[in-house]
Amino acid sequence: MSPASPSSSSGAPASKGFPEPSPAAHGGDGGDGGHADPTGTATAVLDRPERAEAPLVLDTEPPRTLRFRDHFALWMNLGVSLIGFSTAATVLGAKGSELSLAAAVTAIVAGTVVGTAMLGVAALIGARTGAPAMANLRGLFGTRLSYVPTVLNIVQCVGWGVFELLTIAAGAQTVAHTDGYRWLFVLLAGALTTALTIWPLGSIAVLRRFVAGAVAVAMVYFTVQLGRQGVPDPGAGNWHGFLGATDAMIAVSISFVPLAADYTRHSRTARSAFWGSFSGYTIAQVWCYVLGLMALLQSDGDPNRIFDSFLGVWAGWLFLLVLVLRETDQSFANVYSTAMSVQNLLPKVDRRVLTGGIGLLITVLALQIDKFTDTYTNFLGLIGSVFVPLLAVLAVDYFFGAGRYGWNLSADAPSRRLMLLPWVLGFAVYQFIAPTAVAGWWTDFWTSAQDALHFTPQEWTSASLFAFLVPALVTWALTPLTRRAAPS
Repeated sequence: MSPASPSSSSGAPASKGFPEPSPAAHGGDGGDGGHADPTGTATAVLDRPERAEAPLVLDTEPPRTLRFRDHFALWMNLGVSLIGFSTAATVLGAKGSELSLAAAVTAIVAGTVVGTAMLGVAALIGARTGAPAMANLRGLFGTRLSYVPTVLNIVQCVGWGVFELLTIAAGAQTVAHTDGYRWLFVLLAGALTTALTIWPLGSIAVLRRFVAGAVAVAMVYFTVQLGRQGVPDPGAGNWHGFLGATDAMIAVSISFVPLAADYTRHSRTARSAFWGSFSGYTIAQVWCYVLGLMALLQSDGDPNRIFDSFLGVWAGWLFLLVLVLRETDQSFANVYSTAMSVQNLLPKVDRRVLTGGIGLLITVLALQIDKFTDTYTNFLGLIGSVFVPLLAVLAVDYFFGAGRYGWNLSADAPSRRLMLLPWVLGFAVYQFIAPTAVAGWWTDFWTSAQDALHFTPQEWTSASLFAFLVPALVTWALTPLTRRAAPS
Protein backbone atom coordinates (compact mmCIF):
# COMPACT_ATOMS: atom_id res chain seq x y z
CA MET A 1 0.00 0.00 0.00
CA SER A 2 1.41 3.38 -0.97
CA PRO A 3 2.15 6.03 1.63
CA ALA A 4 -0.61 8.48 2.42
CA SER A 5 -0.50 12.04 1.25
CA PRO A 6 -2.53 15.16 1.96
CA SER A 7 -5.90 15.20 0.26
CA SER A 8 -5.67 17.34 -2.81
CA SER A 9 -9.33 18.30 -2.76
CA SER A 10 -9.81 19.28 0.85
CA GLY A 11 -6.46 20.17 2.27
CA ALA A 12 -7.02 17.73 5.13
CA PRO A 13 -4.70 14.79 5.70
CA ALA A 14 -5.54 11.43 4.22
CA SER A 15 -5.12 8.29 6.33
CA LYS A 16 -3.35 5.18 5.19
CA GLY A 17 -5.03 1.85 5.87
CA PHE A 18 -8.59 3.16 6.32
CA PRO A 19 -11.13 3.91 3.62
CA GLU A 20 -10.46 7.57 2.87
CA PRO A 21 -13.54 9.66 3.69
CA SER A 22 -15.17 11.65 0.94
CA PRO A 23 -14.04 15.28 0.87
CA ALA A 24 -17.55 16.22 2.00
CA ALA A 25 -16.64 15.01 5.44
CA HIS A 26 -14.25 17.95 5.79
CA GLY A 27 -16.54 20.89 5.09
CA GLY A 28 -20.08 22.12 4.74
CA ASP A 29 -22.95 22.04 7.13
CA GLY A 30 -25.11 19.23 5.86
CA GLY A 31 -27.16 21.38 3.50
CA ASP A 32 -27.55 21.01 -0.25
CA GLY A 33 -24.28 22.62 -1.21
CA GLY A 34 -20.70 23.03 -0.01
CA HIS A 35 -19.86 25.46 2.75
CA ALA A 36 -16.69 26.71 4.30
CA ASP A 37 -15.29 24.78 7.24
CA PRO A 38 -13.53 26.52 10.15
CA THR A 39 -10.56 24.28 9.43
CA GLY A 40 -10.18 25.78 5.98
CA THR A 41 -11.82 23.10 3.86
CA ALA A 42 -14.88 23.11 1.63
CA THR A 43 -16.55 20.59 -0.66
CA ALA A 44 -19.85 19.04 -1.62
CA VAL A 45 -22.15 17.09 0.64
CA LEU A 46 -22.48 13.33 0.53
CA ASP A 47 -25.70 11.78 -0.67
CA ARG A 48 -26.27 8.66 1.40
CA PRO A 49 -29.33 6.48 1.94
CA GLU A 50 -31.26 7.56 5.05
CA ARG A 51 -31.46 3.96 6.30
CA ALA A 52 -27.76 3.20 6.03
CA GLU A 53 -26.30 1.57 9.12
CA ALA A 54 -22.88 1.46 10.73
CA PRO A 55 -20.48 -1.03 9.10
CA LEU A 56 -20.24 -4.49 10.62
CA VAL A 57 -16.43 -4.72 10.57
CA LEU A 58 -13.72 -2.15 11.16
CA ASP A 59 -12.22 -1.71 7.70
CA THR A 60 -15.48 -0.88 5.90
CA GLU A 61 -16.15 2.72 4.87
CA PRO A 62 -18.69 4.24 7.27
CA PRO A 63 -21.86 5.79 5.80
CA ARG A 64 -21.88 9.57 6.20
CA THR A 65 -25.50 10.20 7.22
CA LEU A 66 -25.33 12.37 10.36
CA ARG A 67 -26.07 16.08 10.02
CA PHE A 68 -25.78 18.87 12.55
CA ARG A 69 -29.24 18.18 13.97
CA ASP A 70 -28.38 14.50 14.52
CA HIS A 71 -25.19 15.36 16.39
CA PHE A 72 -26.98 18.05 18.38
CA ALA A 73 -29.77 15.67 19.44
CA LEU A 74 -27.37 12.83 20.32
CA TRP A 75 -25.09 14.98 22.44
CA MET A 76 -27.98 16.88 23.99
CA ASN A 77 -29.37 13.55 25.21
CA LEU A 78 -25.95 12.46 26.48
CA GLY A 79 -25.54 15.77 28.30
CA VAL A 80 -28.61 15.09 30.46
CA SER A 81 -28.08 12.38 33.06
CA LEU A 82 -29.61 11.20 36.31
CA ILE A 83 -26.04 11.00 37.58
CA GLY A 84 -25.56 14.64 36.62
CA PHE A 85 -28.45 15.76 38.81
CA SER A 86 -27.05 14.06 41.91
CA THR A 87 -23.40 14.97 41.28
CA ALA A 88 -24.31 18.65 41.24
CA ALA A 89 -23.30 18.30 44.89
CA THR A 90 -19.64 18.16 43.80
CA VAL A 91 -20.05 21.64 42.34
CA LEU A 92 -21.97 23.14 45.24
CA GLY A 93 -19.47 21.92 47.83
CA ALA A 94 -19.74 20.46 51.33
CA LYS A 95 -22.55 21.54 53.61
CA GLY A 96 -21.52 24.62 55.55
CA SER A 97 -19.03 25.77 52.90
CA GLU A 98 -21.25 25.86 49.82
CA LEU A 99 -20.46 28.04 46.85
CA SER A 100 -22.85 30.87 46.20
CA LEU A 101 -25.48 30.07 43.60
CA ALA A 102 -23.89 32.58 41.22
CA ALA A 103 -20.44 31.00 41.65
CA ALA A 104 -21.78 27.47 41.20
CA VAL A 105 -23.66 28.34 38.01
CA THR A 106 -20.63 30.20 36.63
CA ALA A 107 -18.42 27.17 37.37
CA ILE A 108 -20.89 24.91 35.59
CA VAL A 109 -20.94 27.11 32.49
CA ALA A 110 -17.18 27.77 32.37
CA GLY A 111 -16.14 24.17 33.04
CA THR A 112 -18.63 22.76 30.56
CA VAL A 113 -17.57 25.12 27.77
CA VAL A 114 -13.87 24.33 28.23
CA GLY A 115 -14.38 20.58 28.55
CA THR A 116 -16.85 20.35 25.68
CA ALA A 117 -14.49 22.28 23.39
CA MET A 118 -12.02 19.42 24.00
CA LEU A 119 -14.81 16.94 23.25
CA GLY A 120 -15.49 18.82 20.01
CA VAL A 121 -11.86 18.43 18.93
CA ALA A 122 -12.09 14.64 19.37
CA ALA A 123 -15.38 14.69 17.44
CA LEU A 124 -13.79 16.71 14.64
CA ILE A 125 -10.88 14.28 14.25
CA GLY A 126 -13.28 11.35 14.03
CA ALA A 127 -15.29 13.08 11.33
CA ARG A 128 -12.16 13.73 9.30
CA THR A 129 -10.59 10.28 9.51
CA GLY A 130 -13.77 8.19 9.41
CA ALA A 131 -12.23 5.88 12.02
CA PRO A 132 -13.56 4.99 15.49
CA ALA A 133 -11.90 6.59 18.49
CA MET A 134 -9.51 3.78 19.40
CA ALA A 135 -8.62 3.05 15.77
CA ASN A 136 -7.50 6.68 15.45
CA LEU A 137 -4.88 5.90 18.07
CA ARG A 138 -3.18 3.62 15.54
CA GLY A 139 -2.08 6.81 13.83
CA LEU A 140 -0.83 8.29 17.07
CA PHE A 141 0.92 5.28 18.63
CA GLY A 142 0.99 2.55 15.98
CA THR A 143 -1.38 -0.41 15.97
CA ARG A 144 0.18 -2.50 18.73
CA LEU A 145 0.71 0.37 21.15
CA SER A 146 -2.85 1.56 20.52
CA TYR A 147 -4.00 -1.61 22.27
CA VAL A 148 -2.96 -0.13 25.65
CA PRO A 149 -5.47 2.76 25.74
CA THR A 150 -7.98 0.52 23.94
CA VAL A 151 -8.00 -2.01 26.78
CA LEU A 152 -8.32 0.80 29.34
CA ASN A 153 -11.28 2.21 27.42
CA ILE A 154 -12.95 -1.20 27.29
CA VAL A 155 -12.63 -1.54 31.06
CA GLN A 156 -14.03 1.92 31.76
CA CYS A 157 -16.89 1.60 29.25
CA VAL A 158 -17.97 -1.75 30.69
CA GLY A 159 -17.76 -0.31 34.20
CA TRP A 160 -19.82 2.75 33.35
CA GLY A 161 -22.25 0.60 31.37
CA VAL A 162 -22.96 -1.43 34.51
CA PHE A 163 -23.19 1.76 36.54
CA GLU A 164 -25.80 3.16 34.13
CA LEU A 165 -27.99 0.04 34.37
CA LEU A 166 -27.89 0.32 38.16
CA THR A 167 -28.80 4.01 37.87
CA ILE A 168 -31.72 3.27 35.56
CA ALA A 169 -32.99 0.54 37.89
CA ALA A 170 -32.72 2.86 40.91
CA GLY A 171 -34.53 5.61 39.00
CA ALA A 172 -37.31 3.22 38.02
CA GLN A 173 -37.69 2.11 41.64
CA THR A 174 -37.94 5.75 42.69
CA VAL A 175 -40.68 6.46 40.17
CA ALA A 176 -42.56 3.28 41.13
CA HIS A 177 -42.13 3.96 44.88
CA THR A 178 -40.76 0.49 45.49
CA ASP A 179 -37.58 -1.15 46.73
CA GLY A 180 -38.33 -4.33 44.80
CA TYR A 181 -38.21 -5.53 41.20
CA ARG A 182 -34.67 -4.28 40.77
CA TRP A 183 -33.81 -7.39 38.76
CA LEU A 184 -36.69 -6.71 36.39
CA PHE A 185 -35.67 -3.10 35.80
CA VAL A 186 -32.06 -4.18 35.16
CA LEU A 187 -33.18 -6.80 32.64
CA LEU A 188 -35.44 -4.36 30.82
CA ALA A 189 -32.74 -1.67 30.73
CA GLY A 190 -30.14 -4.18 29.51
CA ALA A 191 -32.43 -5.49 26.76
CA LEU A 192 -33.29 -1.98 25.54
CA THR A 193 -29.63 -0.93 25.65
CA THR A 194 -28.56 -3.94 23.60
CA ALA A 195 -31.31 -3.39 21.02
CA LEU A 196 -30.23 0.22 20.54
CA THR A 197 -26.63 -0.85 19.86
CA ILE A 198 -27.62 -3.29 17.10
CA TRP A 199 -28.90 -0.37 14.99
CA PRO A 200 -26.78 2.58 16.19
CA LEU A 201 -27.52 5.05 13.40
CA GLY A 202 -31.21 4.18 13.53
CA SER A 203 -31.12 4.73 17.29
CA ILE A 204 -29.55 8.16 16.83
CA ALA A 205 -32.39 9.01 14.41
CA VAL A 206 -34.94 7.94 17.03
CA LEU A 207 -33.21 10.12 19.62
CA ARG A 208 -33.47 13.10 17.28
CA ARG A 209 -37.05 12.59 16.17
CA PHE A 210 -38.71 11.57 19.42
CA VAL A 211 -36.58 11.42 22.54
CA ALA A 212 -34.87 14.83 22.38
CA GLY A 213 -38.19 16.65 22.31
CA ALA A 214 -39.62 14.65 25.20
CA VAL A 215 -36.49 15.28 27.28
CA ALA A 216 -36.64 19.02 26.54
CA VAL A 217 -40.29 19.15 27.64
CA ALA A 218 -39.45 17.31 30.89
CA MET A 219 -36.50 19.61 31.59
CA VAL A 220 -38.58 22.76 30.94
CA TYR A 221 -41.35 21.45 33.17
CA PHE A 222 -39.03 20.72 36.10
CA THR A 223 -37.19 24.03 35.66
CA VAL A 224 -40.43 26.00 35.81
CA GLN A 225 -41.89 24.02 38.70
CA LEU A 226 -38.76 24.12 40.86
CA GLY A 227 -38.13 27.76 39.97
CA ARG A 228 -41.59 28.72 41.19
CA GLN A 229 -40.76 27.29 44.61
CA GLY A 230 -37.72 29.51 44.97
CA VAL A 231 -34.07 28.48 45.30
CA PRO A 232 -32.22 29.08 48.60
CA ASP A 233 -28.65 30.34 48.48
CA PRO A 234 -26.89 29.18 51.67
CA GLY A 235 -23.44 30.12 50.35
CA ALA A 236 -24.38 33.61 49.17
CA GLY A 237 -21.27 35.61 48.34
CA ASN A 238 -18.86 32.66 48.61
CA TRP A 239 -16.56 32.04 45.63
CA HIS A 240 -13.97 30.00 47.51
CA GLY A 241 -13.73 26.66 45.70
CA PHE A 242 -14.89 28.09 42.38
CA LEU A 243 -11.89 26.82 40.40
CA GLY A 244 -12.17 23.36 41.93
CA ALA A 245 -15.82 23.20 40.89
CA THR A 246 -14.88 24.38 37.39
CA ASP A 247 -12.26 21.64 37.17
CA ALA A 248 -14.86 19.04 38.16
CA MET A 249 -17.12 20.19 35.32
CA ILE A 250 -14.23 20.04 32.85
CA ALA A 251 -13.60 16.44 33.88
CA VAL A 252 -17.26 15.49 33.37
CA SER A 253 -17.26 16.90 29.83
CA ILE A 254 -13.97 15.24 28.91
CA SER A 255 -15.30 11.84 29.99
CA PHE A 256 -16.89 11.39 26.57
CA VAL A 257 -13.69 12.16 24.63
CA PRO A 258 -12.69 8.48 24.11
CA LEU A 259 -16.17 7.77 22.69
CA ALA A 260 -16.81 10.78 20.45
CA ALA A 261 -15.28 9.58 17.17
CA ASP A 262 -17.30 6.34 17.30
CA TYR A 263 -20.30 8.46 16.28
CA THR A 264 -18.85 11.45 14.46
CA ARG A 265 -17.10 9.13 11.98
CA HIS A 266 -20.57 8.99 10.38
CA SER A 267 -20.78 12.78 10.07
CA ARG A 268 -21.44 14.38 6.70
CA THR A 269 -19.10 17.21 7.61
CA ALA A 270 -16.41 17.95 10.14
CA ARG A 271 -18.07 21.28 10.82
CA SER A 272 -21.38 19.72 11.84
CA ALA A 273 -19.59 17.13 13.99
CA PHE A 274 -17.76 19.81 15.97
CA TRP A 275 -20.57 22.31 16.39
CA GLY A 276 -23.27 19.68 16.87
CA SER A 277 -21.39 17.93 19.67
CA PHE A 278 -20.19 21.19 21.24
CA SER A 279 -23.53 23.01 21.26
CA GLY A 280 -25.72 20.00 22.08
CA TYR A 281 -23.62 18.77 24.98
CA THR A 282 -22.87 22.24 26.36
CA ILE A 283 -26.51 23.33 26.50
CA ALA A 284 -27.70 20.04 27.97
CA GLN A 285 -25.00 19.64 30.61
CA VAL A 286 -25.32 23.22 31.83
CA TRP A 287 -29.09 22.83 32.04
CA CYS A 288 -28.81 19.43 33.75
CA TYR A 289 -26.42 20.61 36.45
CA VAL A 290 -28.23 23.90 37.10
CA LEU A 291 -31.49 21.96 37.49
CA GLY A 292 -29.64 19.54 39.76
CA LEU A 293 -28.46 22.49 41.86
CA MET A 294 -32.02 23.77 42.20
CA ALA A 295 -33.30 20.36 43.30
CA LEU A 296 -30.34 19.86 45.63
CA LEU A 297 -30.78 23.19 47.39
CA GLN A 298 -34.48 22.48 47.84
CA SER A 299 -33.51 19.13 49.42
CA ASP A 300 -31.35 20.84 52.06
CA GLY A 301 -28.19 19.90 50.17
CA ASP A 302 -28.71 16.13 50.54
CA PRO A 303 -27.91 14.37 47.22
CA ASN A 304 -29.77 11.26 48.44
CA ARG A 305 -33.00 13.26 48.53
CA ILE A 306 -32.57 15.11 45.27
CA PHE A 307 -35.25 13.17 43.38
CA ASP A 308 -37.75 13.99 46.12
CA SER A 309 -37.73 17.51 44.68
CA PHE A 310 -38.73 16.16 41.26
CA LEU A 311 -41.41 13.87 42.64
CA GLY A 312 -42.72 16.65 44.87
CA VAL A 313 -44.18 18.64 41.97
CA TRP A 314 -47.49 17.84 40.31
CA ALA A 315 -47.11 14.91 37.83
CA GLY A 316 -43.40 14.87 38.62
CA TRP A 317 -43.33 11.08 38.42
CA LEU A 318 -44.33 11.20 34.75
CA PHE A 319 -41.61 13.61 33.69
CA LEU A 320 -39.03 11.83 35.84
CA LEU A 321 -40.00 8.60 34.08
CA VAL A 322 -39.13 10.27 30.77
CA LEU A 323 -35.65 11.05 32.10
CA VAL A 324 -35.22 7.53 33.48
CA LEU A 325 -36.08 5.98 30.11
CA ARG A 326 -33.78 8.46 28.39
CA GLU A 327 -30.89 7.26 30.57
CA THR A 328 -30.58 4.24 28.28
CA ASP A 329 -28.76 6.44 25.76
CA GLN A 330 -25.89 6.60 28.28
CA SER A 331 -25.71 2.81 28.54
CA PHE A 332 -26.12 2.59 24.75
CA ALA A 333 -23.08 4.84 24.25
CA ASN A 334 -20.97 2.80 26.67
CA VAL A 335 -21.89 -0.58 25.15
CA TYR A 336 -21.53 0.53 21.54
CA SER A 337 -18.20 2.24 22.18
CA THR A 338 -16.96 -0.87 23.98
CA ALA A 339 -17.69 -2.82 20.80
CA MET A 340 -15.89 -0.22 18.68
CA SER A 341 -12.89 -0.49 21.00
CA VAL A 342 -12.89 -4.28 20.80
CA GLN A 343 -12.91 -4.00 17.00
CA ASN A 344 -9.57 -2.21 17.20
CA LEU A 345 -8.27 -5.50 18.65
CA LEU A 346 -10.46 -7.83 16.56
CA PRO A 347 -11.29 -5.87 13.40
CA LYS A 348 -13.04 -8.72 11.57
CA VAL A 349 -15.59 -9.56 14.27
CA ASP A 350 -19.17 -8.49 13.50
CA ARG A 351 -20.09 -5.51 15.70
CA ARG A 352 -23.58 -6.99 16.26
CA VAL A 353 -22.01 -10.04 17.89
CA LEU A 354 -19.85 -7.77 20.02
CA THR A 355 -22.65 -5.45 21.15
CA GLY A 356 -24.92 -8.40 21.87
CA GLY A 357 -22.27 -10.07 24.00
CA ILE A 358 -21.28 -6.85 25.78
CA GLY A 359 -24.92 -5.97 26.45
CA LEU A 360 -25.40 -9.40 28.01
CA LEU A 361 -22.20 -9.01 30.04
CA ILE A 362 -23.12 -5.67 31.62
CA THR A 363 -26.64 -6.93 32.36
CA VAL A 364 -25.30 -10.00 34.18
CA LEU A 365 -22.81 -7.86 36.11
CA ALA A 366 -25.52 -5.36 37.06
CA LEU A 367 -27.67 -8.20 38.40
CA GLN A 368 -24.78 -9.29 40.64
CA ILE A 369 -23.88 -5.84 42.00
CA ASP A 370 -26.03 -3.90 44.43
CA LYS A 371 -23.99 -0.71 44.22
CA PHE A 372 -20.51 0.44 43.33
CA THR A 373 -18.00 0.90 46.12
CA ASP A 374 -16.15 4.20 46.36
CA THR A 375 -12.93 2.36 45.52
CA TYR A 376 -14.27 1.03 42.23
CA THR A 377 -15.79 4.37 41.31
CA ASN A 378 -12.41 5.98 41.97
CA PHE A 379 -10.77 3.28 39.84
CA LEU A 380 -12.97 4.27 36.92
CA GLY A 381 -11.98 7.86 37.62
CA LEU A 382 -8.31 6.85 37.53
CA ILE A 383 -8.78 5.36 34.07
CA GLY A 384 -10.62 8.48 33.00
CA SER A 385 -7.63 10.62 33.96
CA VAL A 386 -5.65 8.71 31.33
CA PHE A 387 -7.69 10.23 28.52
CA VAL A 388 -7.22 13.92 29.38
CA PRO A 389 -3.51 13.96 28.42
CA LEU A 390 -4.19 11.47 25.64
CA LEU A 391 -6.50 13.95 23.93
CA ALA A 392 -3.81 16.63 24.16
CA VAL A 393 -1.23 14.41 22.47
CA LEU A 394 -3.78 13.25 19.89
CA ALA A 395 -4.89 16.76 18.92
CA VAL A 396 -1.43 18.31 18.70
CA ASP A 397 -0.01 15.43 16.67
CA TYR A 398 -3.01 15.38 14.33
CA PHE A 399 -3.07 19.10 13.57
CA PHE A 400 0.63 20.01 13.91
CA GLY A 401 2.65 16.79 13.81
CA ALA A 402 2.59 13.60 11.77
CA GLY A 403 -1.16 13.86 11.30
CA ARG A 404 -0.66 16.76 8.93
CA TYR A 405 0.90 14.34 6.48
CA GLY A 406 -1.63 11.57 7.00
CA TRP A 407 -1.78 9.05 9.82
CA ASN A 408 -1.21 5.38 9.15
CA LEU A 409 -4.36 3.66 10.50
CA SER A 410 -3.68 0.26 8.95
CA ALA A 411 -3.41 -3.02 10.86
CA ASP A 412 0.39 -2.90 10.47
CA ALA A 413 0.93 0.75 11.43
CA PRO A 414 4.43 0.92 12.97
CA SER A 415 4.88 1.78 16.64
CA ARG A 416 5.59 5.40 17.56
CA ARG A 417 7.06 4.95 21.02
CA LEU A 418 8.11 8.56 21.32
CA MET A 419 4.45 9.59 21.57
CA LEU A 420 4.11 7.65 24.81
CA LEU A 421 6.37 10.17 26.55
CA PRO A 422 4.00 13.19 26.62
CA TRP A 423 1.02 10.93 27.36
CA VAL A 424 2.64 9.33 30.42
CA LEU A 425 3.96 12.72 31.54
CA GLY A 426 0.47 14.21 31.33
CA PHE A 427 -0.99 11.36 33.37
CA ALA A 428 1.72 11.89 36.00
CA VAL A 429 0.92 15.62 36.15
CA TYR A 430 -2.77 14.84 36.71
CA GLN A 431 -2.06 12.41 39.55
CA PHE A 432 0.60 14.66 41.05
CA ILE A 433 -1.90 17.51 41.36
CA ALA A 434 -4.98 15.44 42.28
CA PRO A 435 -4.15 11.83 43.24
CA THR A 436 -7.05 9.45 42.68
CA ALA A 437 -7.95 7.62 45.89
CA VAL A 438 -7.90 4.07 44.50
CA ALA A 439 -5.61 2.69 47.23
CA GLY A 440 -3.63 3.98 50.17
CA TRP A 441 -0.26 3.21 48.61
CA TRP A 442 -1.19 5.04 45.42
CA THR A 443 -2.26 8.20 47.22
CA ASP A 444 0.74 8.00 49.54
CA PHE A 445 3.12 7.81 46.57
CA TRP A 446 1.83 11.02 45.02
CA THR A 447 1.53 12.94 48.28
CA SER A 448 5.11 11.91 49.08
CA ALA A 449 6.15 13.28 45.69
CA GLN A 450 4.37 16.54 46.51
CA ASP A 451 6.22 16.74 49.84
CA ALA A 452 9.56 15.97 48.20
CA LEU A 453 9.06 18.80 45.72
CA HIS A 454 7.56 21.14 48.35
CA PHE A 455 4.38 21.37 46.31
CA THR A 456 0.99 22.12 47.79
CA PRO A 457 -1.97 22.04 45.37
CA GLN A 458 -3.61 25.44 45.16
CA GLU A 459 -7.12 26.32 44.14
CA TRP A 460 -5.89 27.40 40.72
CA THR A 461 -3.95 24.17 40.01
CA SER A 462 -6.53 22.47 37.82
CA ALA A 463 -5.58 18.83 37.32
CA SER A 464 -7.52 18.60 34.05
CA LEU A 465 -6.09 21.77 32.50
CA PHE A 466 -2.48 21.17 33.53
CA ALA A 467 -2.71 17.50 32.46
CA PHE A 468 -3.83 18.79 29.07
CA LEU A 469 -1.45 21.73 28.66
CA VAL A 470 1.79 19.98 29.71
CA PRO A 471 1.55 17.03 27.26
CA ALA A 472 0.26 19.36 24.56
CA LEU A 473 3.38 21.53 24.86
CA VAL A 474 5.70 18.51 25.01
CA THR A 475 4.04 16.98 21.94
CA TRP A 476 4.36 20.28 20.10
CA ALA A 477 8.07 20.40 21.03
CA LEU A 478 8.48 16.92 19.55
CA THR A 479 6.79 17.79 16.23
CA PRO A 480 10.07 18.28 14.33
CA LEU A 481 10.94 14.67 15.10
CA THR A 482 7.46 13.30 14.45
CA ARG A 483 7.12 15.15 11.16
CA ARG A 484 10.43 13.76 10.01
CA ALA A 485 9.12 10.24 10.66
CA ALA A 486 5.80 10.88 8.89
CA PRO A 487 5.09 9.35 5.44
CA SER A 488 5.75 11.61 2.52
